Amino acid sequence: MEIFIKILYVVAAVLFIFGIKLLSQVKSAKKGNLISALGMLTAVIAILLKMNFITGTIGLSTIIAGLVVGGLIGLILARQVPMTAMPELVAVFNGVGGGASAMVALSFLYANKGGSLETVTAVTVVLSLIIGTLTFSGSIIAFLKLKGWIKGEPIVFLGNNYLNLALLLGIFYFAFQAISLSIININEQSLLKFFILMGLALVLGVLLVTPIGGADMPVVISLLNSYSGLAAASTGFVLNNLVLIISGSLVGASGIILTKIMCKAMNRSLSNVLFGGFGQADSSSQQGQSGEYENVKATSAQEVAMLLESVKNVVIIPGYGLAVAQAQHAVQELTTLLEKRGVEVKFAIHPVAGRMPGHMNVLLAEANIDYDKLKDLDEINNEFKNTDFVYVIGANDVVNPAAIEDEQSPIYGMPILNAHEAGTVVIVKRSLSPGFANIKNGLFERSNSLMYFEDAKKATEDIIKELKEL
Repeated sequence: MEIFIKILYVVAAVLFIFGIKLLSQVKSAKKGNLISALGMLTAVIAILLKMNFITGTIGLSTIIAGLVVGGLIGLILARQVPMTAMPELVAVFNGVGGGASAMVALSFLYANKGGSLETVTAVTVVLSLIIGTLTFSGSIIAFLKLKGWIKGEPIVFLGNNYLNLALLLGIFYFAFQAISLSIININEQSLLKFFILMGLALVLGVLLVTPIGGADMPVVISLLNSYSGLAAASTGFVLNNLVLIISGSLVGASGIILTKIMCKAMNRSLSNVLFGGFGQADSSSQQGQSGEYENVKATSAQEVAMLLESVKNVVIIPGYGLAVAQAQHAVQELTTLLEKRGVEVKFAIHPVAGRMPGHMNVLLAEANIDYDKLKDLDEINNEFKNTDFVYVIGANDVVNPAAIEDEQSPIYGMPILNAHEAGTVVIVKRSLSPGFANIKNGLFERSNSLMYFEDAKKATEDIIKELKEL
């Protein structure tokens, strides 16, 4: 039985690795997700067999009940949570994963109360508690910011970084104390050190995320995802569970790689992310960034339709506004209509479009838009100079020319989609309100730009209606 369980662990690990590999391509992402889920099912079966092999049926019914309840909650969330709320859901998942890792490590300590731990085991327990608890509290704050229940702007106070440093030093001190005591005896005194350690990590998690502005949420989600993986891997070492170590390491590594990609896409350094307080621009850097707009030209569905009558190629740039309006199906209908008229249509996807990596890709896939039409920033940017018409629907900061033209801008150096280089640009927005970076967008004032002030879905549907009548 032990050999069979180990084989299941290896099978689960291989499925995880293969599934993540398939997730790297849009076309194979759905299959990769199913294969990864099969890997998790295999791991759960292996754990249940091991529990039954070691302890008989004691506690098995409780575990199965937990699986059923958890499965039902997951099913309800998958069906009820809209795509616009997916970033919030991912933040919750990160928090739950980190919290679960911390609870497992804490349960391990109570299970061994009165005994002692080996040094390596004590270290991994401490790591699991620190990372898991920090991930839990940080993810809750990320969720509240994304949900709008606390303000999305950076929340800072005098001495914020010094307090973070003091908490970090406190964590190191109590971690040393907890490890030293637990390798001698796990008693009330050593358990108190572990609880203090968790409390400090809990507060640090909050203070690391509160200074982060809404524009940088894709970065913090990726980072917290990495933390949750590292917490799981640490718990795997605590339990000597191979599949947990492998899966946690995969999540941790992929999360940190994605974080680096997000940092590059948003012109942030990884050190800024790790030490918190990023996403802020001082008042001097924002001077001249929030003035009144001049020479903004408004347009209508009829005028846009007439412009589309004479174009040969179109690039559509989706943003968070598209997600909020649930306009992906209307955009798909517009794409089909244009292609029937012989127009080439492509989609330009910025790495941080929406509020989570891959947010736009998933929304467009939901509307059955061909994967081959989705082009990354590096693929599409050289084509804008030869593009007749760009349709910016709900995007803002990712098309702001200030990122390449204004050295005083807080987003200067951030890679953007060069929509301003196209022949005609139509921007769909409800108003001239700024994006997450909270700065003026010079694209709105360009001579080749037209503003269509309307809800993204209604605007697109009205254009379709007018186009059909021409």
